[in-house]
Amino acid sequence: MNENSLETIELEMAVLIRRITSITSDKRNGILDRSAYLLLHQLYVQGSSGVKALADEFQLDISTVSRQAAGLEQKGYVEKVPDPMDGRAYFYQITDLGIKVLVEYKQGRLDRITKLLNGWSDKDCERFGDLLRKFNQSIVGKK
Repeated sequence: MNENSLETIELEMAVLIRRITSITSDKRNGILDRSAYLLLHQLYVQGSSGVKALADEFQLDISTVSRQAAGLEQKGYVEKVPDPMDGRAYFYQITDLGIKVLVEYKQGRLDRITKLLNGWSDKDCERFGDLLRKFNQSIVGKK
């Protein structure tokens, strides 16, 4: 790999992280932080899930995911559902309120990103998305 390209990528990733956090945060009411958004999104897309599976998905400690899920449960965005196979275990599932908040928050993020990509071709947007997905998957070793 070309060292100049790597240096450009490294710097632009740092700039991207700072700027994307700024432009996608919901300054109106701060409903969700990044971890809450990702956790709700995972539960919405994949369905109910146990803490261990969520921790594995996000490469986090079980205690971290438990704390995040407990915060979402207090707000009524998720609920615990007993595991029918093991009465001691439980799953988290997203509630109707959680879905409503997730959809509204995601639409706000999409609106802001759409404005940023105004003038980009569909081909450029598709390629950018594909490259971001490829990069993210390389971090966790998924193909």
